[in-house]
Amino acid sequence: MQIATWNVNSIRTRLDQVQAWLKDAQPDLLCLQETKVDDPLFPHEVFEAQGYQVHFHGQKAYNGVAIVSRQPLEDVRRGFTGELPEDAEALQLGEQKRVISALVNNIRIVNAYVPNGSALKSEKYPYKLEWLSCLNRYLCAQAKRDEPLCLVGDFNIALEARDIHHPELLTGGIMASELEREALLKVLGDRLHDVFRVFEPDANHWSWWDYRSGAWDRDQGWRIDHIYLCDELLSQARSCVIHKHLRGHEKPSDHAPVSVDLNWTPTDDDEEMSELFSN
Repeated sequence: MQIATWNVNSIRTRLDQVQAWLKDAQPDLLCLQETKVDDPLFPHEVFEAQGYQVHFHGQKAYNGVAIVSRQPLEDVRRGFTGELPEDAEALQLGEQKRVISALVNNIRIVNAYVPNGSALKSEKYPYKLEWLSCLNRYLCAQAKRDEPLCLVGDFNIALEARDIHHPELLTGGIMASELEREALLKVLGDRLHDVFRVFEPDANHWSWWDYRSGAWDRDQGWRIDHIYLCDELLSQARSCVIHKHLRGHEKPSDHAPVSVDLNWTPTDDDEEMSELFSN
């Protein structure tokens, strides 16, 4: 089972590129971030014509997430209130469309688009930390159902020096500050693991290159698009790849897709859980 994540920076602008990559790479499931489109205008027909089912949670010009899947999407939950219906802060933070989840092949897929934070002195920085705290509560609520978990998305955080070009200059700034890293590590806890690092321990692997300052031409990137797996899924991982070449296309997203290949077959108990949710 191949699961991928990609911040497309406007699905309608990048639709042809996404279609072409789906045809070429044939992932079973693709999580999209920064779709930048209201739900009534999401181009779902294009994906359905390629044999995919799609669920989305978006807003005009900003944010937006979607899950595109060859297999049925069950128990779809939109926003933080999908897990935290009585949490007032979750309701407020949910005004920005940044989270969607579903059961796919009995795996809980959570697709997240973490706020950027802008700058350490910006009002958007404490908002980012509050958002990550809410994501932690969200995943704690999900954990009570004991579903195998795959958390993917654009996290706008480089957890380690090896995840940034020139870490000596950038560590401590936005997307690499101590508080951001601590907040994300709290979200992951002992439950979730960075599958890319199982296969690629070295530095100089990037998933995002800023449009500015010739970052792509100089290969000055950041690894901020992640796939995190629970122990049960991590033991079934066969590879994890950043599809860097897509960043070199004409008018690309500033992010490249990341995918993981799992040797995953649901157990009988998992299948019974899936039937329960679908009834």
